[in-house]
Amino acid sequence: MTKPKKKLKIGVLTTGGDCPGLNAAIRAVVRTCIFYGHDVVGFLRGYEGLIENQFILMNSHSVSNILQRGGTILKTARSERFKTVEGRQKAAENLQSLSIDALIVIGGDGSFRGIETFTREHPIPVIGIPKTIDNDIYGTDTAIGYDTALNTVVQAIDKIRDTADSHDRLFFVEVMGRDAGMIAVLSGIGSGAEAILIPETKTRMEQIVQILKRGWNRKKTSMIVIVAEGDDAGGAYRIADEVKKKFEHFDTRVSVLGHMQRGGSPSCADRVLASRLGVAAVEALIEGRSNEMVGIVGNRIVHTPFPEVVNTKKEFPMDLMRIAEILSL
Repeated sequence: MTKPKKKLKIGVLTTGGDCPGLNAAIRAVVRTCIFYGHDVVGFLRGYEGLIENQFILMNSHSVSNILQRGGTILKTARSERFKTVEGRQKAAENLQSLSIDALIVIGGDGSFRGIETFTREHPIPVIGIPKTIDNDIYGTDTAIGYDTALNTVVQAIDKIRDTADSHDRLFFVEVMGRDAGMIAVLSGIGSGAEAILIPETKTRMEQIVQILKRGWNRKKTSMIVIVAEGDDAGGAYRIADEVKKKFEHFDTRVSVLGHMQRGGSPSCADRVLASRLGVAAVEALIEGRSNEMVGIVGNRIVHTPFPEVVNTKKEFPMDLMRIAEILSL
């Protein structure tokens, strides 16, 4: 790609929940801007930073030694004010006052819904970079943070399996996944779970009981049930209580992994993904593209318009549940 004649001033921010790989994406955006001769401004605390006009001028030194760090050096937040016309108007005025030519938003589904509304009201080019540990964003095979979260969950379950095996215990492990069961399914397969409960399927207690009874009859020394937090049965504690009523002889425990799934140093896969998407986002703006998300499908960079991203549900790979059931015998 040849360097364009006009020098751009590009803003970048992280918004919504944090996840591993955000700093790698910020680094890629900043260094790609510098490579092509453009200025870059980092907005703090996501859309709140836009509204409050909290920003820092960024250079190569700004992103030194951050590739391996979890969290985000730009901080992040969820903004109720950005959901209002007044809040978005204030954000637009701040961008104009700083002579920002284009904006890169590193966010998830909710973040893209907000910016899709913003771009309809204010004509500024925006490119989105997908990040979410739930991996439920349409337009990309994998979002930043997902691979690291999966590895964190599998490592935690492996440790839980050790103590479960030592004490002949049944563990219910609750993982993140309010609306999607991707973490639950893949971590369940990767850790050899006996059962996996996800929002995409209805949980039937009699089926869970049969699976656990089968394991008990086969003299299994430990059993693990993975529960996505958005499962319709009400979460790991409620399900564990129901199972305990039917199997009082089970030594039952519950472990809620919680926000540990969001933290930690990003995996190599997440670092590479974030780097590729960061470069692609800047190059998309240079090419004159706007109001779309960059993603990777079939190992190729793709561009998906924001309306399509926020209005299309990503297909869940239900075949993975069949595989998990086969392998849990």
